[in-house]
Amino acid sequence: MTSSTQATSLEEDFDATIEKDQRIEPRDWMPDGYRRTLIRQIAQHAHSEIIGMQPEGDWITRAPSLRRKAILFAKVQDEAGHGLYLYSAAETLGADRAELTEALIEGRQKYSSIFNYPTPSFADVGVIGWFVDGAAICNQVPLCRCSYGPYARAMVRVCKEESFHQRQGYELLLTMMRGTQAQREMVQEAVDRWWWPSLMMFGPPDDDSPNSARSMAWKIKRHSNDELRQRFVDMTVPQAEKLGVRLPDPELRWNEERGHHDFGTPDWSELQRVIKGDGPCNTERVGRRRAAHEEGAWVREAATAYAAKQAARAQATAAEGAAA
Repeated sequence: MTSSTQATSLEEDFDATIEKDQRIEPRDWMPDGYRRTLIRQIAQHAHSEIIGMQPEGDWITRAPSLRRKAILFAKVQDEAGHGLYLYSAAETLGADRAELTEALIEGRQKYSSIFNYPTPSFADVGVIGWFVDGAAICNQVPLCRCSYGPYARAMVRVCKEESFHQRQGYELLLTMMRGTQAQREMVQEAVDRWWWPSLMMFGPPDDDSPNSARSMAWKIKRHSNDELRQRFVDMTVPQAEKLGVRLPDPELRWNEERGHHDFGTPDWSELQRVIKGDGPCNTERVGRRRAAHEEGAWVREAATAYAAKQAARAQATAAEGAAA
């Protein structure tokens, strides 16, 4: 069989696996574009989880009770775990975790734009859980059926924990809405701040999303940006009514004919500015990540030295066994 014939056969096997809705595993042949797309998407997802620890992490020491402090602390730890799962999934594609981190802190790889907004009040913690983790659920549940096995399996646990995060955020807001007038106003102000950035989390509109079509053909993505955005709006509107807050969109209304809510258009120019580094907290978020990476160098060096010591010990033990 010639090399060109072999390449054709491998590509046909890959296409057949995708067509049958089966999983591609690390040992399987895959097109370079499929591998690059997955590394880019998984790395961006992992970076988002790690950077996403910061907006709520700011409130751990200032949470109003021990219970709220413990909940928030556990949630931020969950996000760190999600990042580690995802970096591991990227490594199965041949990516190097250290290089991905360097790419993040040097600005060569992106993370979700939503984490470049500030959290000036404790109500923001609740709204992040409700909106941001709610949007994450819409985005990530379909990824459990992603065509790449390690990514899909990682998402199962991530989605279960994100579901908990969404519920704890909503419960926090319910508690505040049953409190004082000042607390209710604090919740409404946070809702006003986060609504439009949350809609932007799903990415640009479909006709301005060049990577979506290819990702959907490869069954990495299962739904378009606009489909997922609509799903989030339809899910969130009744929750807002139950909570007793107003979503800041004068065009928001139920469309009987479509069976969905109509809603206004986000400021796409703002999304582009934030993606390009001009958000309210871009510099702060990346600066903190860079500082944590540099200050943690001694931990990585110690772990490397310990692994080398263990390997040398195992090698010596094996040599003694062979000589006996």
